[in-house]
Amino acid sequence: MFDTKLLDILCCPETRGSLKLADDALVASLNDAISAGTLKNIAGEKISEKMDEVLVAEDGSRAYPVREGIPVLLADEAVKLPLEV
Repeated sequence: MFDTKLLDILCCPETRGSLKLADDALVASLNDAISAGTLKNIAGEKISEKMDEVLVAEDGSRAYPVREGIPVLLADEAVKLPLEV
């Protein structure tokens, strides 16, 4: 589980803005796209691992996965938002 106290010191590596924990609806839509085989990260790689937690840039432009409680704040690992349907 992600320690939300870290949100005070973490920032988006692209925008340098703050991050927030994604709501359940966004996590569900990301997981739906993963199940459909359509979700790719910014580097263009297909994402196949379901997400339990996600951090979102304050401007809503990118989502970063949290794996085993550790945020993956690499620009290429981000998912561009909003999701294209």
